[in-house]
Amino acid sequence: AGIDRLVSALAGARRIVLHGLGREGLMMRALTMRLFHMGLDVHVLGDMTVPPVGSGDLLVVSAGPGTIPSVAAFLGIAKAAGAATLCITAQPEGSTARLADHVVVLPAQTMASDRPADGAAVSAILPMGSVFEGVMFVVFELVVLRLRERLGVSPDALRARHTNLE
Repeated sequence: AGIDRLVSALAGARRIVLHGLGREGLMMRALTMRLFHMGLDVHVLGDMTVPPVGSGDLLVVSAGPGTIPSVAAFLGIAKAAGAATLCITAQPEGSTARLADHVVVLPAQTMASDRPADGAAVSAILPMGSVFEGVMFVVFELVVLRLRERLGVSPDALRARHTNLE
């Protein structure tokens, strides 16, 4: 359901802006790259070339732990401008996640949940938010596959939009 919700939101947007911090931000940039390869009007928040958002546009943010004040501020700005908002999170009850129009839950360990309640030991082998970030990558690849099918974008069309400055 979460993958379908994200695919539908992306497919229906006029313009898409993505945002995340730290390693979550790297996963959001990876998704941005593939959406660009599909020919979508997509941008990373903070880049100098990000256009304004408004009606018909979509801001997609990552807030794994559910509450990130700076991300909440961007959601508020986008919503005030008339853009739709979507939050990818492991903690849908978090204050930031609750501000978004749509929420996609990836049930995985984040920095907010990397220890048992007593704080005695780490509950997973991977540190902090590594599990959430890894899940983001895999889910985003599935989103790209479904979105590519939905939009009728061929593998050759993706390749044609890949940079030649390597």
